[in-house]
Amino acid sequence: MAGKKVVVGMSGGVDSSVAAYLLKQQGYDVIGVTMQIWQDEDQFTQAESGGCCGLSAVDDARRVADRLEIPYYVMNFKREFKKNVMDYFTAEYLKGRTPNPCIACNRYVKWESLLQRSLEIGADYIATGHYARVEQLSNGRYAIRNSVTAAKDQTYALFNLTQKQLSHTLMPVGDYTKDEIRAIAEDIGLMVAHKKDSQEICFIPDNDYAGFIDRECGEMVPPPGNFVSVDGEILGRHKGITHYTIGQRKGLGLALHEPMYVCRIDPKTNTVVLGRDRDLWSKELTAKDFHWISGEVPTGTQRIKAKIRYRHQEQWANAEITGPDSIHLVFDEPQRAITCGQSVVLYDGDVVVGGGTINGLCGSGSGMESGV
Repeated sequence: MAGKKVVVGMSGGVDSSVAAYLLKQQGYDVIGVTMQIWQDEDQFTQAESGGCCGLSAVDDARRVADRLEIPYYVMNFKREFKKNVMDYFTAEYLKGRTPNPCIACNRYVKWESLLQRSLEIGADYIATGHYARVEQLSNGRYAIRNSVTAAKDQTYALFNLTQKQLSHTLMPVGDYTKDEIRAIAEDIGLMVAHKKDSQEICFIPDNDYAGFIDRECGEMVPPPGNFVSVDGEILGRHKGITHYTIGQRKGLGLALHEPMYVCRIDPKTNTVVLGRDRDLWSKELTAKDFHWISGEVPTGTQRIKAKIRYRHQEQWANAEITGPDSIHLVFDEPQRAITCGQSVVLYDGDVVVGGGTINGLCGSGSGMESGV
C-alpha cells in the first residue's frame, strides 16, 4: 500500500497505537490524529479525566507517534462532540431512555467528522483500534465482521457505518487478540503496552451520570417522583428519573421485603416502575432508525441473530421488516432488561447486518411501553 495515506485516530491507548504501527509496517503513509473533544474544563480536570481523548490521551499518543516516527496532530471536534454525543446523551435520559454515547461518537464524530476532514487533507483512509474487521465482498460491497476475539469484539458499536465510509476504513487490530496486541506493543517498546482500557464514558469520568445531567440541564431535569409497582401501588419516592435505568436494583433507597428492579421509566407521569426479576423478561421489541450496512433493505421476515447490548450474547430471533428503517424482532427465548434507547444489532454469522435504536417492547412479562 505504498503511497496510500491513512489517518489513524489515536486515543493514547494500546489498541490505536498498535494499529498505527501495523499500518506503517504494511507500507501505508501513516498520520496520527487525536480528536479534541473535551470542552472547557480546567487543565487539571482534563488531565485527570483521562478517557480516550483527554489531555493525558494527547500526551500518550504524541509519545507513541514519536516512537513510531509518524507525524501527529490534534484536530478540534469539540462542537461536533457536544452536539451529537453530549447533548444527545442528556436528551435521552430526560426522556426516560438509556442512550449509548459511544455509538453516537462513532457515527457522528469518528466517521462523519474525522473521515471527512481526513479526506479533505488528502488521506485515502482512516483507521481505528476497534476490534472488528472490514472486508470487501465478492459483489464489491463492504462488510463488518466480528474480530477474531469474542472477548473484545466491538462490532456492536459500528453498525451505523455506510458503504462509502467502510470503503475508506481500516481496522487492523481485528485480526488479533488483546494479549497479542499488548505483546506487539511491548516488543516495539511502546510505553502504553500495559495501559488499562478506559471503562467509563469519557466525558463522565466519575460515572455520576445523574450529576452530569444536573449540571448540563439545570431546571430541565425532572423532579423527584413516585416509585410504583407494576400494579400501580406507590412504593416510595425516587430522586428523579435520570438516576435510573432498566434492570437496576441497587441504589433505589427503599426497604422492600424482596428484591425489586427498575422495569419501566415513564417521563409522562414522572414515575419509576419497580417489579420482580420475572417482570424484566420479554421476547419482542421494535426498533427505529434502522441502518442496513449493505445499503439494501430486505423484505419479509429474516432469520437472524441479535444483540441488545454491548456484552449481550447474540440470540436467535425473527426480524420482521416493518419499514425502510424499522423492524419488529421476536426472540426465540425471552431476553432480560431490553432497554429503550439502547441499540439492537443483527448478525448473519460473523457479519454485521445492521442495527437500530430500541423504541418499544412487548410480549410476556414486560409491561413496558414504547419509547418515542
